[in-house]
Amino acid sequence: MNETADANSTSSEPGDEAAVPTRLLVLGMAHRDGSIDSGELYAVSDAVGLSSDQVRSCLRRLVSEGLFDRRGEGRDARYLATDEGLATLDSSRQRHLLAYAQDAAGRGWDRRWRLVGFAVPERRRTARDRFRDWLLALGAASIHNGLYVSPHRWDAEVAEEAQRLGIADHVTMASTDDLAVGGEANPRELAATLWPLDEVAQRYRAFIAAYREVPDNLDAMRRRGERLLEKDFLPGALHIAIAFNRCFELDPLLPPELLPKPWPGREAREILARCRKLGVLAREDKAGPALFQVFDDAIASLP
Repeated sequence: MNETADANSTSSEPGDEAAVPTRLLVLGMAHRDGSIDSGELYAVSDAVGLSSDQVRSCLRRLVSEGLFDRRGEGRDARYLATDEGLATLDSSRQRHLLAYAQDAAGRGWDRRWRLVGFAVPERRRTARDRFRDWLLALGAASIHNGLYVSPHRWDAEVAEEAQRLGIADHVTMASTDDLAVGGEANPRELAATLWPLDEVAQRYRAFIAAYREVPDNLDAMRRRGERLLEKDFLPGALHIAIAFNRCFELDPLLPPELLPKPWPGREAREILARCRKLGVLAREDKAGPALFQVFDDAIASLP
């Protein structure tokens, strides 16, 4: 297999709905100000084999969920992130920044557990469910019904989100350096009990096995003066993002002190960073539409 094919290899075809989550692509096209340009989005979706109907359906859902407002019609429309949409996009960005920062530092825990409990009335069910999902997306683990834990310093973020959802009066926060769940108090053992670390590690190892050689292949292309055409670059950028997201979406991003060693997440992120940097260098149309700027912002923050 040649280097270009290696750099864009995936386990599924671009048109496979399971392989190309439309929502991931659409949100991945958001600019830093939270706006999505329909012309750019449809150009990329066409290149990776997604139908216009799939994209339109996804955009309608994002608007109906209150994440974006539409300005204009058809392929000339722009979608502007609402406050909730900006919060969703920023949460993704902050997760990536946290992951690379912890990798670089090799540590990140102050040995305190943060607890959040809530009992939101049934009439506020939608806000309650959104708050719960937000906590889980932030990497929290459920201890009991309505009680969640994280090793991260998240007090200000949790208070802000509870206030935004109008449920602050029903939320309780605490922290402790002495937590036992089901009789287990050893921090590393407790982490392995509360979070699916074995499954996360398996996903990362699969990503590493699939993409380990891609950075060297891209570098070899660059040194030979070869360039990636847009028809190769865009599907390749999308598919590596999809593969990485399948690991990252399940990863609670625990501090290194709580993880098994060696932790494959660090190597997976190093591969992603090299693929992004070298892929852009090998891209023929460097002024073409950006994809997943959230990755590049996190990578740019590396020392």
